[in-house]
Amino acid sequence: MSTEMKVSAAVAPRRRFGGMSAGNARAVMERGLRATMSNNYLIILSGFFEPVFYLLSMGVGLGGIIGDIELNGEMIAYGAFIAPALLAVSAMNGAIYDSTWNVFFKLNFGKLYQTMLLTSLGPVDVAIGEITLALLRGGVYAVGFLIVMQVMGLVLSPLAILAIPAVILIAAGFASIGMAFTSYMKTFQQMDWLPMVMLPMFLFSATFFPISVYPGPIQLMIQCFPLWHGVELIRMLTTGVVTSMIWVHMGYYLVMLGIGVVVVSRRLRKLFLD
Repeated sequence: MSTEMKVSAAVAPRRRFGGMSAGNARAVMERGLRATMSNNYLIILSGFFEPVFYLLSMGVGLGGIIGDIELNGEMIAYGAFIAPALLAVSAMNGAIYDSTWNVFFKLNFGKLYQTMLLTSLGPVDVAIGEITLALLRGGVYAVGFLIVMQVMGLVLSPLAILAIPAVILIAAGFASIGMAFTSYMKTFQQMDWLPMVMLPMFLFSATFFPISVYPGPIQLMIQCFPLWHGVELIRMLTTGVVTSMIWVHMGYYLVMLGIGVVVVSRRLRKLFLD
């Protein structure tokens, strides 16, 4: 073997599983954490305060007028009704913006993923690393917001501690689908479609009032929204009013996560490796 061939073999990417992974998603995470701490920490911090301000204005201000609200036969304070919904919304927003606009710039302008895939990293490493970064952000939001809820007396059940892994699951589902969506986007105009989907979900996914206020067909449509499943999941855990639907809510996000990772991995491979 010539010297040139030996050098080429030494620097060639070493990937397993059909060239999809080197088992080193941690490197992607470490790079993302360093970039976040040096440049984007104020954006991360602002994402925490947004649901807190909503809770103060709606839960405390409007809640004093509305009073208690019925949830599966139990009467709870309006603030305790919307607080878990706002926590789910916070997880969605953090994960979506991390996995869409950040990914969009890395993909189309910074050419970061193209550079990563010139190393031993594979598409699965990049996908899992970026999605995990969104999970960490969702986990930080969950812990901070639960502390605020506890201080305000809006945590009604010891099961609320399980809201932390539940928020991470919600963030994982939205991050994986958000990254899959972004992998097909080429222009800023296409990215503007995102708020057209997120805003209706935020307003109508039983965030501020029970889903029972809608007609039957509208209820069925809302129950297809991913955010509705997240709102109901967190609300069950923080109020202690748990039903068998909790397994459906968790399963919904596990399916989202699986679909997103597969689509992103294949898309990155098609863009930069095939």
